[in-house]
Amino acid sequence: MLATTLKTPMEILTDISVNFKRKRLELRLTQEGLSKRSGVSYGSIKRFESTSKISLESLLNIALALRLLDAFDGLGKFETNVSNQSLDNILKQAPKKKQRGTIK
Repeated sequence: MLATTLKTPMEILTDISVNFKRKRLELRLTQEGLSKRSGVSYGSIKRFESTSKISLESLLNIALALRLLDAFDGLGKFETNVSNQSLDNILKQAPKKKQRGTIK
């Protein structure tokens, strides 16, 4: 069943980066240590934790180093009849973000 509240890709990436940082600290790894363990550059890890921007390959390498790769295992598999609703109908039901007024 699809959730009626959809997150943006950036919101999801932010959640992932926060959770990965939490796991890194739980494992008592520095950013440099994670870089060595994952093969991802220190700069990429630092940027990911501060801006949530990263390539998919680097994300998966970090996930492997943090023992979180299994969470990504089913992402490419999709069910064909998840719901009778179309994506357009689901998006119409999602709460709309408030817009600021404009002066004309």
